[in-house]
Amino acid sequence: MKITYVGHATFLLETGKTSILIDPFDDKVGYPVPKLSPALVLISHEHGDHNHLPMAAGQPKVVRGLAEGQWRTVNETVDGVTISSVPTYHDASQGKDRGRNTVFIIQAEGLRVVHLGDLGHPLDDEAVKAIGRPDVLMIPVGGHYTIDAKQARDVIARLQPGVVIPMHYKTEVNAGWPIGAIDAFTGGEKSKQVGHTVTVEKSKLPRDPEVWVMSWR
Repeated sequence: MKITYVGHATFLLETGKTSILIDPFDDKVGYPVPKLSPALVLISHEHGDHNHLPMAAGQPKVVRGLAEGQWRTVNETVDGVTISSVPTYHDASQGKDRGRNTVFIIQAEGLRVVHLGDLGHPLDDEAVKAIGRPDVLMIPVGGHYTIDAKQARDVIARLQPGVVIPMHYKTEVNAGWPIGAIDAFTGGEKSKQVGHTVTVEKSKLPRDPEVWVMSWR
């Protein structure tokens, strides 16, 4: 599976004949908005930095985690790729501040890829069980709108993923945002830079959680 980091919380997954765009951002985020042609778009929640469909050219299938503010139960298979969802919140007050959020689980090529969206709280036992052990975990680390670096480490300790890809943190593009930089998460932690696009194979996954820092260009 090929994974490309577009920026913020946006990723493009390419597997077999299918490409999947996750949480496309709008131009208010600050990153350049590319024009991509995915077969499928996943939207964890309805905020402009996660649901900007114009990023996707053509007529992709759109899978939304929420409908009218309520969780949808996602369980779909597209071209051999299975998509399912786990309900969570965007904040630590059961949605009172920022609403609800969806965790997406993408299964393809024997891999279990989990995108946490804008998770805003620690995971309870029920959510941990539903998510399972990810081979690849895309996790917000910037805080303020989502869990912060410390909370992210706690989530990782519970899920025990093979690969951790941090997202939703401050860069030179969104320097005015009230979120933390990647250093708050990677400081003192073993991590490696893997570039803009990386290929993941089930047989080559690390045994212990490994942090891969991706670049948005």
